[in-house]
Amino acid sequence: MRLVTVGIAVGVVALLSGCAEDPAAPVGVSEGRIRVVQEDIDRAVEGGVTGMIATLTENGKTVTLTSGVADIGARAPIPVVPPQRVRIGSISKTFTSAVVLQLVAEGKIRLDDPVDNYLPGLLRGEGIDGRAITVRQILRHQSGLPELTEDPRVDEYAAALAGRIMTPTEQIAIILSRPADFAPGARFEYSNSNYIVADVLVERVTGAAYVDELNRRILEPLGLEDTYLPAPGELDIRGPHPKGYADIDGVLTDVSRIEPSVPWGAGGMVSTGDDLNRFYQALLAGQVVPAAELREMRTGVPMGQADMNYGLGIGSTHLPCGAEYVGHTGGIYGFLTVSGATPDGRAVTYAYTKSPKAMPDLTTILSHALCP
Repeated sequence: MRLVTVGIAVGVVALLSGCAEDPAAPVGVSEGRIRVVQEDIDRAVEGGVTGMIATLTENGKTVTLTSGVADIGARAPIPVVPPQRVRIGSISKTFTSAVVLQLVAEGKIRLDDPVDNYLPGLLRGEGIDGRAITVRQILRHQSGLPELTEDPRVDEYAAALAGRIMTPTEQIAIILSRPADFAPGARFEYSNSNYIVADVLVERVTGAAYVDELNRRILEPLGLEDTYLPAPGELDIRGPHPKGYADIDGVLTDVSRIEPSVPWGAGGMVSTGDDLNRFYQALLAGQVVPAAELREMRTGVPMGQADMNYGLGIGSTHLPCGAEYVGHTGGIYGFLTVSGATPDGRAVTYAYTKSPKAMPDLTTILSHALCP
């Protein structure tokens, strides 16, 4: 059965400034782009996704489109205002990387230094040696560290049900309990373990909690008021949000409540499409990390899929129209999010409130949102 498709609302924002709108400025998101993106998200809902939100930004204007329902019990549609908060999973890694790159710019971290210089003796295990793994390899998923989420203890939904909090010390111990997947620098292989180490690195270098550095360095300066990293034990999503769903033992289940200390800064953040678009636009405009560090961040290695390269906490690819997409995806219980921007100022965030049966054709949906 076709779920309700919600109408379109257009919100005008003066991105990164409080200036009044210039009547002579270029128009925002075109009607054609709005129509095709709405068709894309409607198609996903018809294919079994509970709900979707698409947030498009261009020429200083933002359009929010929704499809499906926010709550399958109440059959309540997803509202377009106020901005809806969702869990953004591994998009959190771009924020972590940006914090590290700020510390690089301040001379407190060097990308090609061994991790052991900052975390002496921390990484020691079978085939794992922090003296041979660089900070750059951590941020670029080239360290060889095994994937900690393959351990059954690393499950944020189960941890929430059990009332169990996980500490970074526990996470590092789980990482070191398994052998390295490959020698440092040998190849790219995505591993959440890298960003747990990166969060610990930030805390050791600054002497402050990672969440405090995230707030002070990025969220507060950019005014990202709907974006946050929940505290350990904070299971619910603050503010307006759709519920996130997953099929568990054949039953469609509300899995919105998770234990955020499990993914931590590698995947625990909450945000909105509006905030994420602003963040990626600001990042590419050089307003988050300085130009030299932004170049390092954008210098990537092949991921082996869809002509995508992975830099330091961000992926990039050239779309068929020639536009370059720079951003990240994030999957976590109940939510799948795709977000990013182009260097010339367009941005998009797609948020699914239930993972689709098959990953979406990212090239197609990003092209519909970002191609001129």
